[in-house]
Amino acid sequence: MIAEDRQQDTSRRRVLAAAALAPMLAGVPTPARALAGGVARDRSRKLVEPVRTSLADWTAVARVLGRTGDMKRQVMYHTGLPRRDLRVVSHRVVVKPALALGSHVSFVRYADGGTLLMGDVVVTEQELQRFSDVLHQQGIEQTAIHKHLLSQTPDIWWTHVHAHGHDPVAIARGLRAAFDRTGTPPARPSAPPRPLDLDTAGIDAALRVKGVVDDGIYKSTFVRRETITDGDLVLPPGLGSTTAFNFQPLGHGRAAVNGDCVMIAGEVQNVLRALRRAGAELVELHNHGLRDEPRLFFTHFWAVGDAVGLARGLRRAVDATDVVPVAGAG
Repeated sequence: MIAEDRQQDTSRRRVLAAAALAPMLAGVPTPARALAGGVARDRSRKLVEPVRTSLADWTAVARVLGRTGDMKRQVMYHTGLPRRDLRVVSHRVVVKPALALGSHVSFVRYADGGTLLMGDVVVTEQELQRFSDVLHQQGIEQTAIHKHLLSQTPDIWWTHVHAHGHDPVAIARGLRAAFDRTGTPPARPSAPPRPLDLDTAGIDAALRVKGVVDDGIYKSTFVRRETITDGDLVLPPGLGSTTAFNFQPLGHGRAAVNGDCVMIAGEVQNVLRALRRAGAELVELHNHGLRDEPRLFFTHFWAVGDAVGLARGLRRAVDATDVVPVAGAG
C-alpha cells in the first residue's frame, strides 16, 4: 500500500512538472516576474509620480507630530526627531545626535492623491518592541530593523517605517502614537552654527561634493542616478536611496565617520572592499525597503582617523556605485 502511494505521488509530481514546462517547450513566454523570483519590474504597469508641495500643505501633519519640518527637493516634507535625550558611546566616542541618532520621517504627495511615508527611527533596545507593536496597530509597516553603530552603549536600534494612504494626518497620528512610546524629546530651536574643527574644504575636494553643517556634524550626500520605484510609486531622488557620510570632529583634524552606501547587488562586494581599504569597519549589510526596484542594498560603516584621509578612501566606495552628488542638501 505504501509502495502504491509512493508510485502515485511520483506520477503526480511528473504531471505537475510537465505542466510547468509546457509553456516553455511550446515557445510561450513565461512572465519575467516569475522567472526573476518576483523581483523583475512589470514594464506594463502605470507608475505614479510625486507632485510638488509646500510647507503650507503639511501644516496639519506638523501639528500632529508636534514640530515643523522642512521641504527637500520641493516634494518631500521632512521632519527630524533627533534623540538628544540619549548619551550614546561607541568605541569611546560620544556620539552626537546628528552623527547617527537622528530619527527622520518624510511625507510625499502623489498624483493620484495618495501620500507615502518613509523614515528611519532611532529607538533603544527597551523601546523597540513597544514601538513596533504600536506601528503594527496603526497600520504602519517596518521594512528594516538594524544597527548603524558597533559596540554602542546603551544598545540602540534603527527601524525603517513605511505607510501609504490617502489621509496623511491619520498616518501622522499613527506615527505620533508610536513615537510617544519612546523617549524622543520635543523639538527645540536649532543652535546657531559654529565653525567646525575640520578641513571641510579638503573633505569636499576628496569626495567631490559640497557638504553641509548639521548640528556640529559635516555631512556629504549622494543619490542614485536611476529612477527608483516603490511598488507603483516613483520615489523622489534621495528618498530612501542616499549614500551619506557624516563627519564628527574629534580635534586636530580627526573625525569619527558614520554613514551608509546605497548599492545595487552588483556593486556590493566592490563597495565593501573599498570601505575596508579606507580603514572603515563594516556594521551592517541589509535592505531599507521591501518593494524597491531596482533592489537596493545598504552598508553602514564606522571609521575614526584623519578626516581628509578618510574622505579620500571613502571616495573609492562612491566610485564603485552609480550615484551623483547632492551639493549642500544634507
